Amino acid sequence: MMKLIRMLFRGIRDAFKSVFRNFSLSIASVSCISITLIVVAISLVASLNVNSFTESIKKDVTIVVFVKSKATDLEFTNLYEKIKEIDNVDTVTPKTKEQAKEEMMKESDVLASVMGDWDDDELPLKDSFTIKVKKLENIKDTVKEIKGIELIDTVNYGESMVEKMLSAFDMIEKVTIVIVIALILVNIFLIVNTIKLTIFSRKREISIMRLVGASNFSIKYPFVVEGMVIGMIGSIIPILLIIYGYTYLYAHFDGVLFSNLIKLINPQPFIYIVSLVVLAIGVVVGMIGSSRAVRKYLKV
Repeated sequence: MMKLIRMLFRGIRDAFKSVFRNFSLSIASVSCISITLIVVAISLVASLNVNSFTESIKKDVTIVVFVKSKATDLEFTNLYEKIKEIDNVDTVTPKTKEQAKEEMMKESDVLASVMGDWDDDELPLKDSFTIKVKKLENIKDTVKEIKGIELIDTVNYGESMVEKMLSAFDMIEKVTIVIVIALILVNIFLIVNTIKLTIFSRKREISIMRLVGASNFSIKYPFVVEGMVIGMIGSIIPILLIIYGYTYLYAHFDGVLFSNLIKLINPQPFIYIVSLVVLAIGVVVGMIGSSRAVRKYLKV
């Protein structure tokens, strides 16, 4: 184990030396990785914020359930317990017709003057429940189950709007995933080919290593570690852009875009998670690029 750790550290040390020894070629690889990772980073930040926005909209969708007028207070309480037991129900907020009256009177002076003389027994309003579900995709089944409960009068949740919204959000999520994956694949292709060119220029060095009897692993290992180091260095600018750029953007717009409906993800710990992802992509792609170049391009 200790031998393996020493070999790893020695490989990293030699990789840094090699990077500076072949500075001009390394700069080309690092620049390519930086530019492509910036594109990936922006795409990741944008897609994750879009997905966060769609999830927050989903959570705001509510079901409004009205109870039949003949239901007693005890029956209203029992209905509350029955609805809470439904699997997909997240929260249930009961509202009596008296509470509804008070809220309406607070909202309008006209309603206050009209409804102020009504006795509780004369109220044309109904007791109700406001319900939020755990999974919006299962809202239809949840509504069907609620409608099957005795003493439930009507159930409203904007069926047509919710279905259109689910369809739109599903498409947005799929499109953002496809875009990010496509960008990552294109960037991998660009980075791999740039590193191939870098290693091709050192063909003589590899030929000498083969002539002295070095094994395939001994030849590939330094280049793979070098690719990892180049990936790490190339990740620095994108990571700084994420940390400082996104933090500035969030502070400048007070955490929202265009309106309070579109809220940005809080920078903490979001920027560090995305930074780690970008770093991982840079390191892995750098290692893959070097490995493929040595194994296939140079026919080692």
